[in-house]
Amino acid sequence: MSVLALAIGVGVGYYLRLVISLGKKGSMELEIKQMTIGAKEEAQKIVDEAKLKAEGRMKELHEEEKDKEREWKHTEHRLIKKEETLDGRQAEIDREVESLKGKADEIRKIKERVDGMQAEKEKELEKVAHLSVEDAKEILFKNIEARYEEDLLVRMQKMETTNAEKLDRRAKDILSTSINRLAASTASEMMTSSVNIPSDDVKGKIIGKEGRNIRAFERASGVELIVDETPGAIVISSFDPVRRQVARLALENLILDGRIQPAKIEEMIEKAQADINKIIKEKGEQAVYECGIFNLDPRVVAIVGRLYFRTSYGQNVLQHSIEMAHIAGMLAQELGADVAIAKAGALTHDIGKALDHEVQGTHIDIGIRILQKFGADPRIITSMKSHHDDCPHESIEAVIVQTADHISGGRPGARRDSVENYIKRLQDLEALTKTFNGVEKSYALAAGREIRIFVTPEKVTDLQAKEMARDIAKKIEEELTYPGEIKVTMIRENRITEYAR
Repeated sequence: MSVLALAIGVGVGYYLRLVISLGKKGSMELEIKQMTIGAKEEAQKIVDEAKLKAEGRMKELHEEEKDKEREWKHTEHRLIKKEETLDGRQAEIDREVESLKGKADEIRKIKERVDGMQAEKEKELEKVAHLSVEDAKEILFKNIEARYEEDLLVRMQKMETTNAEKLDRRAKDILSTSINRLAASTASEMMTSSVNIPSDDVKGKIIGKEGRNIRAFERASGVELIVDETPGAIVISSFDPVRRQVARLALENLILDGRIQPAKIEEMIEKAQADINKIIKEKGEQAVYECGIFNLDPRVVAIVGRLYFRTSYGQNVLQHSIEMAHIAGMLAQELGADVAIAKAGALTHDIGKALDHEVQGTHIDIGIRILQKFGADPRIITSMKSHHDDCPHESIEAVIVQTADHISGGRPGARRDSVENYIKRLQDLEALTKTFNGVEKSYALAAGREIRIFVTPEKVTDLQAKEMARDIAKKIEEELTYPGEIKVTMIRENRITEYAR
């Protein structure tokens, strides 16, 4: 029974569960149907709204299309009118061109008739005068030249004189300006020496308390000390080169010693004077020994040694005199003159420059008085006194000394420059000009003061040649270092050669 009851209970439970499940399923299907119907209605609503919007947009697009179509038709109408106008103008231009061509033909025909008439008249005139046109021109020119020859000559002479006067005035202005501009720098180069110092603290020691050290130094040495803001250097200024050397040596010794005071300054200057005098004597003896001159007074030899500290145009006067002595000796030997007199005259020709800061007169007058005072051979005085044409040449040795002076002073690189630097400057000058396109060849002339450039006429026109000359001058200014100025001469020429066979 219990089993039957259990089976009935299970069956009833299952049935109830089935009934409940079917009820839930019916309610869910009903909800799904309702949701489906709602979704369809919503979708239909959205579709209807989209259709309305699309219809409105389509109307707007149709209106825009109609507006653009009207605008295009208007533009097309305007273009058609313009094209018709251009066609009309082109037709007028064509008619004018044809008219001008006809007029040009008429003018050409008229010119031909005029030229023919002119040629006929010239032929008739030649027949009447028995002269051709060229002969008549030649006769006319000759008559005019003969009639106005004197006036032409006077005018040419007047122009030459006027131009010469203008150039002379211009040259004087340039020289005066140059002298004024270069005077300060020249004086600075010739009258100052510089002494390097280890630190700027030394300047204070050299000046001393209330300037007593610098005053003592200037009083004992006879020079002026310039202590300025220039770092690492003190400048010694004096017109006497020997005094400058004494002061320079004494100042260098004082700086090395470190004890800078008036008593020590006087001691160092005396020592420096003794050292410089020793150097002067040695340089003089070396010079006369090198030149083979052994009959000069020792005091003259000492004065010659002072030239070691003297320069002229940047050239050491003692080296210049020794070089002159060798040149004069060779010239005298070739010409059969007195070799010893020529050498001695050349070595002592500038001896007056050693004392021209202390004695009044030109260096030639001072030199003559020195040689006369110390009993030099009169022939030596005769040979040295006319090397600047101040006195007449009284002997062949005098001519030799003057010639040796010109050779030594005028050779390339003797003054202001060395031979190597001189040659290198000329090479650089020629090499710079050859970097320009169209330059065929170039030559440095007048000791590097002029560069003459030849260009290929097929590659460079006249206008380009002028521009190239200016560019070369500008490049020389920017890249090269040179004294004075350099004249740039550009040459462009056509050379035509024909042969008559």
